[in-house]
Amino acid sequence: MQIAGRKPRSDAQRNRERLVAAAKEILGQGGPEASLEAVARRAGLGIGTLYRHFATRESLFLAVYASEVAQATETATELESAGDGLEALRAWIHGMVGLVETKRGLIGALSVAMTEEARAQYSEVSAPLIVAMERLVARAQADGSVRADVTTQEIMSTVFALCYARQPDPGWKVQVLRIIDIFVDGLRPPMARGG
Repeated sequence: MQIAGRKPRSDAQRNRERLVAAAKEILGQGGPEASLEAVARRAGLGIGTLYRHFATRESLFLAVYASEVAQATETATELESAGDGLEALRAWIHGMVGLVETKRGLIGALSVAMTEEARAQYSEVSAPLIVAMERLVARAQADGSVRADVTTQEIMSTVFALCYARQPDPGWKVQVLRIIDIFVDGLRPPMARGG
């Protein structure tokens, strides 16, 4: 027997998922239209429902980011069986650029202050990304498509440096992806590059 007025837990979970998806879309783009009210409207829910699920802006940010990380790690697992290891790594790094784009939009739209506690939570949520990239790099090195002397940390640091080197503007992602493709091409062993 269901108590009148109470929704089943599955409805609450669906509402949460709708809010996270709407927040990624609305807030990830930033700009003046990016507000919590716009997120609730896009999800087809009231602002009270948003605040019941996410008491603070930071908790919403972390939920969206955690969802993006989960998607990225799932993608890495799928790419592990792709043909060329370097091309699998490239595809995954392209996805990482999208994750950075969303994160930058969220921070700007939500005015999230990266406190020490927030940094610790962010670091904990981000940990699977390192593991996913390590697997993809190891696979690409095993098939000979990536030089053996490159570390995961070097690749990750370079990707994030390239993403944050430019201010976000309408052409930001296209320009970053072009530079990343040049960098990824340089990961091939010298003989594979004809050098």
